[in-house]
Amino acid sequence: MRKLWLFLITLGLLILFVPSKASAVTPQVDVLRVEGTVNPVLAGYIDRGIGLAEEHGATACIIELDTPGGLDSAMRDIVQRILEADVPVVVYVPLGCRAASAGAFITLAAHVAAMAPGTGIGAAHPVALGEDGMDETMEEKVVNDAVAYIISIAEARGRNADWAEAAVRESRSSPASEALELGVIDIVADNLDDLLLQLDGWQVMLLSGEEVTLQTDSAEINYTDMGTIERFLFTIADPNIAYILLSLGMLGIMLELFSPGTIFPGVVGAICLLLSFYSLGMLPINYAGVLLIVLAFGLFVAEVFITSHGLLALGGIASLTVGSMILMGSPFFQINPGVIAGVVIVVTVVCVFVIGAIVRTHRKRQQTGREAMVGMVAVAKTNLDPTGTVFVHGERWQATVDEGKVEPGEEVVITKVDGLRLMVTQKNRGGE
Repeated sequence: MRKLWLFLITLGLLILFVPSKASAVTPQVDVLRVEGTVNPVLAGYIDRGIGLAEEHGATACIIELDTPGGLDSAMRDIVQRILEADVPVVVYVPLGCRAASAGAFITLAAHVAAMAPGTGIGAAHPVALGEDGMDETMEEKVVNDAVAYIISIAEARGRNADWAEAAVRESRSSPASEALELGVIDIVADNLDDLLLQLDGWQVMLLSGEEVTLQTDSAEINYTDMGTIERFLFTIADPNIAYILLSLGMLGIMLELFSPGTIFPGVVGAICLLLSFYSLGMLPINYAGVLLIVLAFGLFVAEVFITSHGLLALGGIASLTVGSMILMGSPFFQINPGVIAGVVIVVTVVCVFVIGAIVRTHRKRQQTGREAMVGMVAVAKTNLDPTGTVFVHGERWQATVDEGKVEPGEEVVITKVDGLRLMVTQKNRGGE
């Protein structure tokens, strides 16, 4: 009996003083850093980051957001992932950043929306529609669809639906203080540490119906950054990079056509062209711009085979310039004018140099072939007195005999090639 009591007392002391596994684990907050235009690569990164936070059992997943907007399809993927998340998602707009256009949708979709002082949110009108030449009826339909979507998001999170509608219809924007006052966001925090302090104890309702209390006061911060492949794909999704890749790809293929068997420019061109197709597939492009750029390089190639005295090359330069300027169909994805100027100049210089070299080589070959005719025997087709026609190498040539007269059928020796005229002498005289 005494041993039993000792065992029970020991067991009680162990339970009392040894911390449980749950209490020993430090809460973790996963942080995603999102900067730039919203595109499919960014949507994939956010999806992966939220998924990792769910796997880690993080108390919250914070998205530090700074965006001018982006693609509607990518924005909707991000919003849907946030709404369905099994972990509380906090969207925070850090100091000096903004949540414009698509960023406003993403911020409103968060379980907790926070901004730093001096930041802004709003301007969510789909302005890109006008750039693509949609008529007023179609634009109104799409705007109404965007309004319905942002209102549904705001109502799902208990935010100001009237402000959300105005952000789309009227491009309304608000600073952090006004957004907090209007019920657009939940917190104004100076920095991440301040945000974690204010989030501590915050209660969030997940889609599953589970109510979660955030424990962020002493939480461990885990940054989930883009992987190498994600960073690479996000980089080439930039309109400037996509445009440069397209131009380099076309230039490489063109050089390979000019000099078959070189291999290197063809391989590099093919790789750049494929990468440009991938990046352009994620961007709102104007296909007329793509066709004009392709036409430009076609005209450069034609200049080599057709004598146009530079007109085809000039047409190629004009086509490349115009195509570059209209390539992108959205104000959020524009090519820097300096990049366009640089690419046009480089392509023009390379094409002029290469085309000039090819033409000179072709002429040199022609000249070399003519000089090789010196010393060959030709047959007079007409009287040479002193000028007439001779036949050599299956071709008729104008010829002038240096001395005497030559009857048709007589053989002469070519002594000189003067443009398209042969200087000849009688064969018996040439052999003397």
